[in-house]
Amino acid sequence: MTGMKTDVRLLQLSDPHLYARADRALRGVVTRDSLAAVLRHARAHHWDAEALLLTGDLVNDDAGGYVTVREMLGNLGKPVWCLPGNHDDGEAMRRELAAAPFETCGVHDVGNWRLVMLDSCVPGQAHGRLSAAELARLDAALADAGERHVLISLHHHPVRMASRWIDSVGLQNPDEFFAITDRYPQLRVILWGHVHQSFDSRRKGVRLLAVPSTCAQFLPHSDQFAIDPGPPGYRRLTLRSDGTIDTEVLRVETVAAAAPAQRSAGGG
Repeated sequence: MTGMKTDVRLLQLSDPHLYARADRALRGVVTRDSLAAVLRHARAHHWDAEALLLTGDLVNDDAGGYVTVREMLGNLGKPVWCLPGNHDDGEAMRRELAAAPFETCGVHDVGNWRLVMLDSCVPGQAHGRLSAAELARLDAALADAGERHVLISLHHHPVRMASRWIDSVGLQNPDEFFAITDRYPQLRVILWGHVHQSFDSRRKGVRLLAVPSTCAQFLPHSDQFAIDPGPPGYRRLTLRSDGTIDTEVLRVETVAAAAPAQRSAGGG
Protein backbone atom coordinates (compact mmCIF):
# COMPACT_ATOMS: atom_id res chain seq x y z
CA MET A 1 0.00 0.00 0.00
CA THR A 2 2.84 2.36 -0.69
CA GLY A 3 2.12 5.89 -1.81
CA MET A 4 -1.25 6.11 -0.04
CA LYS A 5 -2.27 9.07 2.10
CA THR A 6 -1.71 8.88 5.83
CA ASP A 7 -5.19 10.04 6.78
CA VAL A 8 -8.62 10.03 5.16
CA ARG A 9 -10.88 12.87 6.27
CA LEU A 10 -14.65 12.69 5.84
CA LEU A 11 -17.69 14.65 6.90
CA GLN A 12 -20.86 12.70 7.68
CA LEU A 13 -24.10 14.63 7.20
CA SER A 14 -27.42 12.91 7.67
CA ASP A 15 -31.17 13.34 7.51
CA PRO A 16 -31.44 16.85 6.02
CA HIS A 17 -35.07 16.14 4.98
CA LEU A 18 -35.05 18.66 2.15
CA TYR A 19 -38.01 19.80 0.08
CA ALA A 20 -38.37 21.37 -3.33
CA ARG A 21 -39.62 24.58 -1.68
CA ALA A 22 -36.98 26.56 0.17
CA ASP A 23 -39.30 27.63 3.01
CA ARG A 24 -40.63 24.21 4.03
CA ALA A 25 -40.12 23.28 7.67
CA LEU A 26 -40.05 19.97 9.51
CA ARG A 27 -40.54 19.76 13.27
CA GLY A 28 -40.03 23.49 13.60
CA VAL A 29 -36.90 23.76 11.45
CA VAL A 30 -36.62 25.12 7.92
CA THR A 31 -34.55 22.24 6.63
CA ARG A 32 -32.79 24.08 3.82
CA ASP A 33 -31.67 26.89 6.14
CA SER A 34 -30.50 24.39 8.73
CA LEU A 35 -28.40 22.43 6.23
CA ALA A 36 -26.97 25.70 4.90
CA ALA A 37 -25.84 26.63 8.43
CA VAL A 38 -24.21 23.22 8.88
CA LEU A 39 -22.39 23.57 5.57
CA ARG A 40 -21.16 27.05 6.50
CA HIS A 41 -19.74 25.67 9.74
CA ALA A 42 -18.11 22.73 7.97
CA ARG A 43 -16.57 24.96 5.31
CA ALA A 44 -15.18 27.29 7.97
CA HIS A 45 -13.69 24.60 10.20
CA HIS A 46 -13.30 21.21 8.51
CA TRP A 47 -13.10 21.73 4.75
CA ASP A 48 -9.97 19.58 4.40
CA ALA A 49 -12.23 16.52 4.12
CA GLU A 50 -11.87 14.36 1.02
CA ALA A 51 -15.62 13.79 0.67
CA LEU A 52 -19.06 14.28 2.16
CA LEU A 53 -20.87 11.15 3.30
CA LEU A 54 -24.69 11.53 3.33
CA THR A 55 -26.37 8.72 5.26
CA GLY A 56 -29.96 9.00 4.11
CA ASP A 57 -33.24 10.92 4.25
CA LEU A 58 -31.83 13.52 1.89
CA VAL A 59 -35.43 14.56 1.19
CA ASN A 60 -38.65 14.32 3.16
CA ASP A 61 -41.01 12.34 0.94
CA ASP A 62 -40.58 14.95 -1.80
CA ALA A 63 -38.69 13.83 -4.90
CA GLY A 64 -38.50 17.47 -5.95
CA GLY A 65 -36.13 17.92 -3.03
CA TYR A 66 -33.33 16.29 -5.02
CA VAL A 67 -33.13 19.49 -7.04
CA THR A 68 -32.40 21.24 -3.74
CA VAL A 69 -29.75 18.60 -2.96
CA ARG A 70 -28.05 19.34 -6.28
CA GLU A 71 -28.25 23.10 -5.73
CA MET A 72 -26.79 22.95 -2.21
CA LEU A 73 -24.20 20.20 -2.58
CA GLY A 74 -23.40 19.93 -6.26
CA ASN A 75 -20.86 22.75 -6.50
CA LEU A 76 -18.84 22.33 -3.32
CA GLY A 77 -15.83 20.88 -5.10
CA LYS A 78 -15.95 17.56 -3.26
CA PRO A 79 -17.41 14.11 -3.92
CA VAL A 80 -20.81 13.60 -2.31
CA TRP A 81 -21.39 9.93 -1.50
CA CYS A 82 -25.05 9.19 -0.77
CA LEU A 83 -27.22 6.35 0.41
CA PRO A 84 -31.02 6.32 0.71
CA GLY A 85 -33.15 6.58 3.83
CA ASN A 86 -36.76 5.65 4.47
CA HIS A 87 -37.98 9.13 3.44
CA ASP A 88 -36.06 8.97 0.16
CA ASP A 89 -37.31 7.65 -3.15
CA GLY A 90 -34.47 5.32 -4.10
CA GLU A 91 -35.27 5.30 -7.82
CA ALA A 92 -35.65 9.08 -8.00
CA MET A 93 -32.51 9.55 -5.92
CA ARG A 94 -30.39 7.46 -8.26
CA ARG A 95 -31.84 9.21 -11.30
CA GLU A 96 -31.58 12.78 -9.98
CA LEU A 97 -28.14 12.33 -8.42
CA ALA A 98 -26.62 10.29 -11.24
CA ALA A 99 -23.92 12.79 -12.22
CA ALA A 100 -20.73 13.86 -10.45
CA PRO A 101 -20.06 14.86 -7.74
CA PHE A 102 -22.81 12.52 -6.52
CA GLU A 103 -22.64 8.75 -6.24
CA THR A 104 -25.18 6.47 -4.56
CA CYS A 105 -24.30 3.31 -2.61
CA GLY A 106 -20.82 2.93 -3.99
CA VAL A 107 -17.65 1.24 -2.78
CA HIS A 108 -14.76 3.69 -2.47
CA ASP A 109 -11.09 2.96 -1.86
CA VAL A 110 -9.38 5.98 -0.33
CA GLY A 111 -5.94 5.73 1.19
CA ASN A 112 -5.68 2.58 3.31
CA TRP A 113 -9.47 2.40 3.66
CA ARG A 114 -12.43 0.88 1.84
CA LEU A 115 -15.81 2.56 2.32
CA VAL A 116 -18.89 0.40 1.67
CA MET A 117 -22.26 2.16 1.39
CA LEU A 118 -25.41 0.05 1.73
CA ASP A 119 -29.08 0.46 0.87
CA SER A 120 -31.10 -0.69 3.90
CA CYS A 121 -34.46 0.73 2.76
CA VAL A 122 -37.75 -1.12 2.38
CA PRO A 123 -40.12 0.84 0.10
CA GLY A 124 -43.05 2.26 2.03
CA GLN A 125 -41.66 1.26 5.44
CA ALA A 126 -39.87 3.18 8.19
CA HIS A 127 -37.83 0.16 9.28
CA GLY A 128 -34.91 -1.19 7.30
CA ARG A 129 -33.76 -4.52 5.91
CA LEU A 130 -30.73 -5.53 3.87
CA SER A 131 -31.85 -7.58 0.89
CA ALA A 132 -30.12 -10.79 -0.12
CA ALA A 133 -28.52 -8.93 -3.03
CA GLU A 134 -27.27 -6.15 -0.77
CA LEU A 135 -25.86 -8.67 1.74
CA ALA A 136 -24.08 -10.44 -1.11
CA ARG A 137 -22.66 -7.12 -2.31
CA LEU A 138 -21.42 -6.40 1.22
CA ASP A 139 -19.79 -9.82 1.50
CA ALA A 140 -18.04 -9.37 -1.85
CA ALA A 141 -16.80 -5.89 -0.94
CA LEU A 142 -15.37 -7.12 2.35
CA ALA A 143 -13.81 -10.23 0.79
CA ASP A 144 -12.08 -8.07 -1.81
CA ALA A 145 -10.82 -5.41 0.62
CA GLY A 146 -7.40 -7.00 1.00
CA GLU A 147 -5.35 -5.24 3.67
CA ARG A 148 -7.52 -2.15 3.65
CA HIS A 149 -9.39 -1.11 6.77
CA VAL A 150 -13.15 -0.99 6.22
CA LEU A 151 -15.92 1.48 7.07
CA ILE A 152 -19.54 0.46 6.44
CA SER A 153 -22.35 3.01 6.26
CA LEU A 154 -26.11 2.50 6.07
CA HIS A 155 -29.22 4.43 7.07
CA HIS A 156 -30.85 2.16 9.65
CA HIS A 157 -29.22 1.30 12.97
CA PRO A 158 -28.15 -2.35 13.31
CA VAL A 159 -27.96 -2.24 17.14
CA ARG A 160 -30.47 -1.15 19.73
CA MET A 161 -30.51 2.49 20.78
CA ALA A 162 -32.33 2.01 24.13
CA SER A 163 -35.35 3.86 22.70
CA ARG A 164 -38.41 1.70 22.19
CA TRP A 165 -39.93 3.64 19.32
CA ILE A 166 -36.62 4.18 17.50
CA ASP A 167 -35.67 0.53 17.89
CA SER A 168 -38.98 -0.49 16.31
CA VAL A 169 -37.85 1.17 13.05
CA GLY A 170 -34.25 -0.02 12.98
CA LEU A 171 -32.61 -2.68 10.81
CA GLN A 172 -34.82 -5.78 10.92
CA ASN A 173 -32.15 -8.36 10.00
CA PRO A 174 -29.06 -7.36 11.99
CA ASP A 175 -28.11 -11.00 12.62
CA GLU A 176 -27.66 -11.57 8.88
CA PHE A 177 -25.63 -8.36 8.65
CA PHE A 178 -23.33 -9.25 11.55
CA ALA A 179 -22.96 -12.85 10.38
CA ILE A 180 -21.11 -11.39 7.41
CA THR A 181 -19.22 -8.54 9.06
CA ASP A 182 -17.97 -10.69 11.96
CA ARG A 183 -15.93 -12.76 9.50
CA TYR A 184 -13.76 -9.83 8.45
CA PRO A 185 -11.15 -8.48 10.88
CA GLN A 186 -10.48 -5.50 8.58
CA LEU A 187 -13.78 -3.91 9.64
CA ARG A 188 -13.15 -0.91 11.88
CA VAL A 189 -16.34 1.17 11.94
CA ILE A 190 -20.05 1.04 11.14
CA LEU A 191 -21.96 4.30 10.97
CA TRP A 192 -25.54 5.29 10.26
CA GLY A 193 -28.14 8.05 10.25
CA HIS A 194 -31.92 7.72 10.88
CA VAL A 195 -31.82 8.19 14.67
CA HIS A 196 -31.28 11.98 14.71
CA GLN A 197 -28.87 11.80 17.66
CA SER A 198 -25.25 11.10 18.51
CA PHE A 199 -24.16 7.56 19.39
CA ASP A 200 -20.70 6.12 19.99
CA SER A 201 -20.18 2.54 21.13
CA ARG A 202 -18.31 -0.65 20.25
CA ARG A 203 -19.22 -4.19 19.30
CA LYS A 204 -16.50 -6.84 19.09
CA GLY A 205 -13.91 -4.09 18.73
CA VAL A 206 -15.76 -2.33 15.89
CA ARG A 207 -16.69 1.31 16.43
CA LEU A 208 -20.43 2.03 16.11
CA LEU A 209 -21.38 5.63 15.32
CA ALA A 210 -24.53 7.64 14.67
CA VAL A 211 -24.85 11.35 13.99
CA PRO A 212 -27.40 14.07 14.70
CA SER A 213 -29.58 15.29 11.88
CA THR A 214 -28.77 18.50 10.08
CA CYS A 215 -32.31 19.58 11.08
CA ALA A 216 -34.34 18.47 14.16
CA GLN A 217 -33.24 15.86 16.71
CA PHE A 218 -34.93 12.92 18.48
CA LEU A 219 -34.82 12.60 22.26
CA PRO A 220 -32.46 9.77 23.28
CA HIS A 221 -33.73 6.89 25.42
CA SER A 222 -37.37 7.81 24.90
CA ASP A 223 -40.04 5.10 24.76
CA GLN A 224 -42.35 7.37 22.75
CA PHE A 225 -41.65 9.69 19.84
CA ALA A 226 -40.14 12.88 21.28
CA ILE A 227 -38.15 15.80 19.91
CA ASP A 228 -34.84 16.84 21.46
CA PRO A 229 -34.43 20.64 21.37
CA GLY A 230 -30.70 20.27 20.65
CA PRO A 231 -29.19 21.96 17.60
CA PRO A 232 -28.32 20.37 14.25
CA GLY A 233 -24.99 18.69 13.79
CA TYR A 234 -22.63 16.64 11.70
CA ARG A 235 -19.67 14.29 12.26
CA ARG A 236 -16.02 14.81 11.41
CA LEU A 237 -13.99 11.65 10.85
CA THR A 238 -10.28 11.12 10.38
CA LEU A 239 -9.49 7.56 9.34
CA ARG A 240 -5.87 6.82 10.18
CA SER A 241 -3.68 4.58 8.06
CA ASP A 242 -3.24 2.22 11.03
CA GLY A 243 -7.00 1.65 11.29
CA THR A 244 -7.68 3.94 14.23
CA ILE A 245 -10.34 6.63 14.05
CA ASP A 246 -10.45 10.21 15.30
CA THR A 247 -14.00 11.56 15.29
CA GLU A 248 -16.25 14.13 16.89
CA VAL A 249 -19.77 15.45 16.52
CA LEU A 250 -20.02 19.18 15.81
CA ARG A 251 -23.16 21.08 16.79
CA VAL A 252 -24.27 24.23 14.99
CA GLU A 253 -26.01 26.63 17.35
CA THR A 254 -27.04 29.27 14.82
CA VAL A 255 -30.30 27.75 13.54
CA ALA A 256 -33.49 28.87 15.25
CA ALA A 257 -36.90 27.23 14.97
CA ALA A 258 -38.73 28.94 12.16
CA ALA A 259 -42.15 27.31 11.82
CA PRO A 260 -44.68 25.30 13.84
CA ALA A 261 -43.42 21.81 14.58
CA GLN A 262 -44.59 19.16 12.13
CA ARG A 263 -44.47 15.46 12.81
CA SER A 264 -43.99 13.23 9.82
CA ALA A 265 -45.22 9.66 9.94
CA GLY A 266 -42.78 6.81 9.82
CA GLY A 267 -40.05 7.84 12.21
CA GLY A 268 -36.68 9.25 11.13
